[in-house]
Amino acid sequence: MKPNLLTSLAVMIMPFFGFAKELSIDEKIEKEFKPFADWIGSIVFYPVSIVGISVPIVLIVLLLGALFFTMYFKFANVRLLGVAFNAAKGKYDAVDHHSVDTVAGDPTPGGDVFESPQHEGVVGEVTHFQALTAALSATVGLGNIAGVAVAIAIGGPGATLWMILAGFLGMSTKLVEATLGVKYREVGTDGKIYGGPMYYLKQGLKEKNMMGLGKVLAAIYAVFVVGGSFGGGNMFQSNQAASQLKVLFDVKDGFWFGVIMAILVGAVIIGGIKRIGQVTEKIVPFMGILYVGAAFVIIFMNVDVVPEGLGQIWSSAFGNKAVVGGVIGVMIQGFRRAAFSNEAGVGSASIAHAAVKTRFPASEGIVASIGPFVDTVVICTMTALVIVITNIKSNLFIYGNLDGSSVVLNSSGKSVGGVDLTSVAFDSAIPNFSLILTIAVILFAFSTMLSWSYYGIQGWKYLFGKGRVSDLTYKGLFLLVVIIGASSSLNSVVEFSDSMIFAMVFPNVLGLLILAPKVKDELKRYLKAIKE
Repeated sequence: MKPNLLTSLAVMIMPFFGFAKELSIDEKIEKEFKPFADWIGSIVFYPVSIVGISVPIVLIVLLLGALFFTMYFKFANVRLLGVAFNAAKGKYDAVDHHSVDTVAGDPTPGGDVFESPQHEGVVGEVTHFQALTAALSATVGLGNIAGVAVAIAIGGPGATLWMILAGFLGMSTKLVEATLGVKYREVGTDGKIYGGPMYYLKQGLKEKNMMGLGKVLAAIYAVFVVGGSFGGGNMFQSNQAASQLKVLFDVKDGFWFGVIMAILVGAVIIGGIKRIGQVTEKIVPFMGILYVGAAFVIIFMNVDVVPEGLGQIWSSAFGNKAVVGGVIGVMIQGFRRAAFSNEAGVGSASIAHAAVKTRFPASEGIVASIGPFVDTVVICTMTALVIVITNIKSNLFIYGNLDGSSVVLNSSGKSVGGVDLTSVAFDSAIPNFSLILTIAVILFAFSTMLSWSYYGIQGWKYLFGKGRVSDLTYKGLFLLVVIIGASSSLNSVVEFSDSMIFAMVFPNVLGLLILAPKVKDELKRYLKAIKE
């Protein structure tokens, strides 16, 4: 893209910055944009009826794809979990980072000797652990706190079991995505890595004599990832973090919070994936320990009702007395939350994983499979357990007792959103937990914006070139949207952007299915290398 065109685009966006605080502007944008957003959403989330229950077609694609990959790779998601954690810890770095060549006069040909330099022939910008935390920072967020609460409230305790199952299935999809992300990545002259679905759709399908289809799918994906990065990966995050802060401190305006958040985000993303990896490897473990640690405390405090809670989860998952639509309804709620939380099949995480330092694409694919395990099997499950056992203890709400999309509290009859329900559940066991939850929400939002900025800029550069002007234009727009999101209520814009995130599923999963044999070959090569 030419500089003058980039400048024109920036000028088009600038008015929103100046009027972000004026509600009337929000309302005008909402009115004009809502029909278009609704139309896009109706396509992406087109409902298919299963035993009388509407299921978004994108959810069906995600789950069937995950089930296929789990079977195709012979349950590698569970079978190789130990290998995944060892690789993330760096146990196999000698395999990843060394290249042993036989040279004249070598007394130990093929051995690990002085002439086998570290990082010879190895490209990448971050470690396995940094790539994993960068990807996790995009998925571990408000969905784990708010979305799980609503899923449990609607589907009953049994949704937890199906959520765990979907998390395990999603691990297989992440393995495929990340392996392909590394295998087909491109390396710039400055050593920077460019990878993700845009590249494996284009290059991988070209190898399958589908060059035309690959180019089209790659371009479509790039457009979707840019749109998603501005909405669900940015505006929604800053808006929800600002909302929590407003409630806690009775602040009326989120504009200045948005400015501060934009400055902090800017300080990190200007440094690229290396800086993002350095920050997320510290933030993600901290916020995970903070949140999961609090959940463990509550479970321990209510250990006497844990057996009853587990019994409710099991019986509700299979029993005929499930709140909405029997066992299928409960299953769908659990699957929906898991799929939408860990984003397995969306393909975005492969962009972060592509930047890893390794010679074996499958090494990062295996590490990437940890993502849905941590995001869904651990963190989402902890949220669900806390809600189920505190509801037994304190009778907070009745499953299925909803007002629109909100949950009705027994104590006051007040309707609360997902994050508020989680807050009420935690507060019932730990007084004033709202403060800790606010800190967690802000950290989750901050880390999510960091990773989605990287995803978005990769799509942007794929479309408009990899020059400095293109880079700075995207980052400038991204930071402006942080402020707009914190100080406005552009609901339809966010809904549209969320639709774009899940629209990424269709070109991505199609490519994954076509390229699965390539992943199987890479998996065999890596497992053979670490064995030998």
